[in-house]
Amino acid sequence: MSDRIFRFGVVGSPRAGDEWTTTVRRAADLGYSTVLMPDGLQLPSPFPSLAMAAAVADIRVGTFVVAAPLRTPRAAAWEAHTLTVLTGGRFDFGIGTGRPDAEQQTAEIGLRWGSAKERRDQVRETLDQLAKLDGGRRTPIMLAAGGPRALALAAARADIVSLAKDAMTPRAEVLRLVRDLRELAGSRADDIELAMNLFAAGTRELPPWTKRAAGVEPEVLEASDSLMMLRGTPREMADELQRRRDEFGTSYISVNATYLDDLAPVVEMLNGK
Repeated sequence: MSDRIFRFGVVGSPRAGDEWTTTVRRAADLGYSTVLMPDGLQLPSPFPSLAMAAAVADIRVGTFVVAAPLRTPRAAAWEAHTLTVLTGGRFDFGIGTGRPDAEQQTAEIGLRWGSAKERRDQVRETLDQLAKLDGGRRTPIMLAAGGPRALALAAARADIVSLAKDAMTPRAEVLRLVRDLRELAGSRADDIELAMNLFAAGTRELPPWTKRAAGVEPEVLEASDSLMMLRGTPREMADELQRRRDEFGTSYISVNATYLDDLAPVVEMLNGK
């Protein structure tokens, strides 16, 4: 379905400055193209964290993804544009309407959560504000899309689309999502890079925090055909990613930083191919 080359990202967040910079440098040394960071008040702010990451290694950085309700559109666009300038164009702006658990966080900082439509409108306004600030320079946009309205927005505005489905979503449903996206995108379809995030890779036992992160018990996830899992030897994992690219068109693969080294042999095999 896709003739795009593979590239790989690492999703993590800093607990301490030296640990963060070690992870970033390690990712760059292993051939990962991007360091990505989630957003939420329980974590350090992604924008200065990613500025530090870009300063210590020659690697792209990106938000994965900013929760639009946690900032005004102008403030979010300001932060994104600043990172684009500081990194010399090595920043990808990932933004979405926010996970349900972010609703309480908006109240903590005196902002409204808003309806689903209002939050989508916030995303649109943020992208409009960013375009004005960027001028002749353009920040690549990543949107997470799962529902039909988010999919339509992604089809119209995104450079990268992360397929936002839960861990137990059947492959057939993901394929329908991809086909719907391409239909909505029309002439833009081939310009959109499809991304898929991996919860785990390799053969190591799943960590105890699996249920909190994936929403299901570790043994249930392990026994499933979840697309958030990539199991087996490096050769088996590489073959499976090639099958997924053929089936879904996914060529931008990110993995939880816990599995940075587990996926590294696959990165070496497939990166840029």
